[in-house]
Amino acid sequence: MQDAVPATLAPGSRGSSDALLRLIADSVPALMAYYDLPGLHCQFANQGYAAYNGHTTESILGLTVREAIGDKAWEAIQPHVERCLRREHVKYTREQTLPNGELRMIEVNLIPHFAPGGREQLGAFVLITDITERWRAERTVRQSEERMRKFTEATDEAIVFHRDGLITDGNEALTRLTGYALQEVIGLSIFNFISPEWRAVALDYTRNGREDPYEVTICHKDGHTIPVEVVGKTMPLQHADYRIVVVRDITARKQAQQREAFIALHDPLTQLPNRHFLMEQLAQVLALARRRHGSVAVLFINLDHFKTVNDSLGHHAGDQLLCGVAERLRQDVRDADVVARLGGDEFVVVLTDVRSPDDAARVADKLLASMQRVFTVNELPLTVSPSIGIGLFPDHADQADALVRCADAAMQHAKESGRGNRQFYDPRMDGSAIDVLQHERLLRQAIADSAFVLHYQPQMRLADGALRGFEALVRWRHPQRGLVGPDEFITFSESRGLITPIGRWVLREACRQLKAWQDQGLPQVPVAVNLSALEFRQRDVAGEIATVLGETGLAPHFLEIELTESVLLHQTGEALERLNALKALGIGIAIDDFGTGYSSLAYLKRYPIDKLKIDRSFVADTPDSADDVAIVTAIIQLARTLQIRTVAEGVETPAQMELLARLGCDLVQGHAVSPPLDADGILRWMRALPAPARGGL
Repeated sequence: MQDAVPATLAPGSRGSSDALLRLIADSVPALMAYYDLPGLHCQFANQGYAAYNGHTTESILGLTVREAIGDKAWEAIQPHVERCLRREHVKYTREQTLPNGELRMIEVNLIPHFAPGGREQLGAFVLITDITERWRAERTVRQSEERMRKFTEATDEAIVFHRDGLITDGNEALTRLTGYALQEVIGLSIFNFISPEWRAVALDYTRNGREDPYEVTICHKDGHTIPVEVVGKTMPLQHADYRIVVVRDITARKQAQQREAFIALHDPLTQLPNRHFLMEQLAQVLALARRRHGSVAVLFINLDHFKTVNDSLGHHAGDQLLCGVAERLRQDVRDADVVARLGGDEFVVVLTDVRSPDDAARVADKLLASMQRVFTVNELPLTVSPSIGIGLFPDHADQADALVRCADAAMQHAKESGRGNRQFYDPRMDGSAIDVLQHERLLRQAIADSAFVLHYQPQMRLADGALRGFEALVRWRHPQRGLVGPDEFITFSESRGLITPIGRWVLREACRQLKAWQDQGLPQVPVAVNLSALEFRQRDVAGEIATVLGETGLAPHFLEIELTESVLLHQTGEALERLNALKALGIGIAIDDFGTGYSSLAYLKRYPIDKLKIDRSFVADTPDSADDVAIVTAIIQLARTLQIRTVAEGVETPAQMELLARLGCDLVQGHAVSPPLDADGILRWMRALPAPARGGL
């Protein structure tokens, strides 16, 4: 029936081919039907189509489309049908709600059927496929992609999607990182943006589907490279997998790692190589010199009297001076030479290629002259002189550490030879270097064993001869030399970083001993303990003293701290804060060796000072020296004006006692009263005092 459907599909046909076609049509999962023109009456429907619309394959025949599917469905599909009637192959999808309420998605194909020759349209085939599962899967993917899109826009890390290396999408952070707009990179290979030296690594990573982090560099649009950390993940899809790559800018991390590596090998103050890096570089220099049969010189440089700068002007000024010295050393040697700071005020210069000892001597002389030019620190002019020791390879040593030791020994000899000069190493110098190391070893052992003892020197009130206090003076029980005075080890212990444990021992022992005497009913007088400038700046003095007083039971007003006046210079805020903390505990504060410093007297009115100790150098020649008498008189009058008590040190003769009493000095100490005595000696001395002289607070 050519004006309807092919004869094999015509209703009423009973041939075997009709049965076969019917069987096939009813077996396929798609819904199938055929409507003729012009009335759009159903001429054929498979079981699925008929049942889907509530009919049987027989009852649906002859019904129009509207009658077959209902008014509501007809209104929805009528525009599509009209397009098909205009000879157009129409494909569309629409939702269907089943009687049980389930939502399904169908795909409909309307296929026009033409007479032979194609001029006349006879009808239309309807092919309906249920695509619910695919629709749901695609919707899930779309929702997932939307969530991913929102996530990628919310993060500061660059995210890029690619399939087989070709970029399909990316977030805004990617454009910020690379400088490219998204449209510029979509469709390009992701590997084009990786620095050439890293492309093989990235390709191998992607081909193997790895998902662990790794590092590469990428190229910014302006040409500079950016270190990044990359993590790739494979995302499975039905048709083809794709990769999502998270790219994290690690520039800050790399810079931090570079800083850490630099700090590990350089002095943080001067930026010069440190000891560790110096020894590495020196070993390389010596290895090269061996191959070339060349010579190398090591100059060990120490600044003379640098401690005075720190004590007088403060550590900040000292740091500025060290930076200035480092800069001059760099400027005065060749680029191939090595300049390093070992610590403190010690520097080393390695001259990488010297033809003779005279070459090293000329460089050392040049450095001596350069260092002696004026430095400006805190707008103050300063001059320093270095002592320089010179060690030569291969003449003096052939290993890096031995060569540095030779130069160090030569530097020590330069100091012993008057400072401010240079000396070449000589094997006879080894003894002095060994002596220094032995001295340090013994002092460290003494600290471990508490091999110290305190001597106490009384302070007497001139007005009535009464005992008014003690100064605690430390002695070292040297294993070979017996008792050693502080002049022989205090300065050395400061230079070797050993003063703090010694100072702590002195403080605790003085407080313990004084409390023990008080418990025995002996005079209630204070004890004075010396505190170095180094200890005052580096230790929590107030906190430590409070702890010691609590542990020993000594009342705070029985403790005095003696400081040199250099402690109080040029760090007004910090010094005042520390002194106020001590005064808050109830501790007395005395200025030792007054008059020997470099300062003005302005600090006397700034700080909470209780006593001035007139240095023994001003007392020794009185009353015969008119100049010294004038100085002592001025100090006593100044102190009296400021309501500060005075203590004269080193008083040896009755004439000195008489002069000081006449001038109005408050207290004296020295051999005229008593030499320093150990605890047992002081105990006997106190018990021998007449009752009025025992004093007390």
